[in-house]
Amino acid sequence: MTVGKMNLINALILITVGLWGFIDVNTPSLVSGVSKTALIPVAFGVVLMLCSKGVKNANKLISHIAVILTLLVLIGLVKPFIAQFIKVDLHSDIGLLRVYSMMGFSFLTLISFVGSFIENRKKL
Repeated sequence: MTVGKMNLINALILITVGLWGFIDVNTPSLVSGVSKTALIPVAFGVVLMLCSKGVKNANKLISHIAVILTLLVLIGLVKPFIAQFIKVDLHSDIGLLRVYSMMGFSFLTLISFVGSFIENRKKL
């Protein structure tokens, strides 16, 4: 799979799973206030989606920006992953699955970027 497709899929996963988490966490039966932190991956996903055309066209600057954003997402999801991992109820298991899926695909995308950069460097 190409880096452009990986970036686009990662962006879509961040958007959809982030929105799912936002809607799930903010149901009236669970909390009284609205938690906007679940929208952080959504925002990163939107920016990564905007970068996808530049990544697909092998624009170095946009590709490097996408790598940095993907790395920031991966680092930023560590604390929610640990928080969900410590909880032991069914609702947190779904939350753990959401965070793990975003982290997992962001990690795969990051590996894909690095492989692409190494491959492009060898061509020079």
